[in-house]
Amino acid sequence: MSATKFFIPSVNTLGRGALDDAIQDISTLGFTKGLVVTDTPLVELGLVAKLTEALGQQGIGSVVFDGVQPNPTTANVEAGLALFRQHQCDFVISFGGGSPHDCAKGIALVATNGGDIRDYEGVDQSAKPQAPLVAINTTAGTASEMTRFCIITDEARHIKMAIVDKHTTPLLSVNDPELMLAKPKALTAATGMDALTHAVEAYVSIAATPITDACAEKAIALISQYLRRAVEDGSDIEAREQMAYAQFLAGMAFNNASLGYVHAMAHQLGGFYDLPHGVCNAILLPHVQAYNAKVAARQLAGVARCMGVDTRGMSDDEAAQQALAAIRTLSADIQIPANLTELGVKAEDIPTLATNALNDACGLTNPKQATHEEICAIFQAAM
Repeated sequence: MSATKFFIPSVNTLGRGALDDAIQDISTLGFTKGLVVTDTPLVELGLVAKLTEALGQQGIGSVVFDGVQPNPTTANVEAGLALFRQHQCDFVISFGGGSPHDCAKGIALVATNGGDIRDYEGVDQSAKPQAPLVAINTTAGTASEMTRFCIITDEARHIKMAIVDKHTTPLLSVNDPELMLAKPKALTAATGMDALTHAVEAYVSIAATPITDACAEKAIALISQYLRRAVEDGSDIEAREQMAYAQFLAGMAFNNASLGYVHAMAHQLGGFYDLPHGVCNAILLPHVQAYNAKVAARQLAGVARCMGVDTRGMSDDEAAQQALAAIRTLSADIQIPANLTELGVKAEDIPTLATNALNDACGLTNPKQATHEEICAIFQAAM
């Protein structure tokens, strides 16, 4: 095995009361004014006001950019960047789920490197570290608060750009389950399946290591045990906390082993139809892994065991099929849509979606490289 690098924020605060601890940590860093990147629902819930008040009590000024869309766009990045410059901010705080985190990374990266966010599509295209970023998470799913992945929709091309760059790694990540309480069932389900997809794709990745495998295995086990509970009862603090740990572990896995065709394909659905990322992942996950099972049956047998399947006496191929069944059962139990047709995906768009998917950086570490025809067939199977 060749040398590998392991990327993670310098400080990661997790568990109940993590936000209060993080505010204290921020106060020691010497920042004077932060751009808070968030979305309108969190403003309406009053959570953003509580954050800015807590910062103010530490003598830290802030300005709020709440224009982040569910699939953040190049225009969102430009608008937030203009506010960052106008108010002469010296750091960025992302507050929310994956969309605010990704948008904040885009803002912070362009703030120091210049140009346009489109310039940084691909792997390690930036020359300088981004502006300091503190990422405060409010959902258990994307792990964007601790990764070097930044996904931005290019509206002109109708695609999601995958920006994978060591310079987009946040300085500090915060996962406080008390911020995750009372989230809607559908959001909890979608973000939870996103986390499962991260773990599974990292586990079968050609860049997997013993470290990423250990993270992925624990993430899969925790998600299998706690996601149903978190969806069923949004106030179940134990389930929320365990899901926060699970999505963080899944982030540790894919941040370093990368992903595969599930994400490469889901990004296109999000960019083309503006669909929820976690739902697209959940629908595609068993179909892509059925394709991968030809070369990754051993790893998928491990997924089955982590999901609680007794695989004694089974071959790897048989156990891999049990993993696919367990994934489908979990999706059904938390009421994920059954197929892409339910989301409004059109069969005539599949060739274009497949072409774009093959250009996505996430596909490079899939265990089996596919032809355009094979990607089209996976999309078709998911319809």
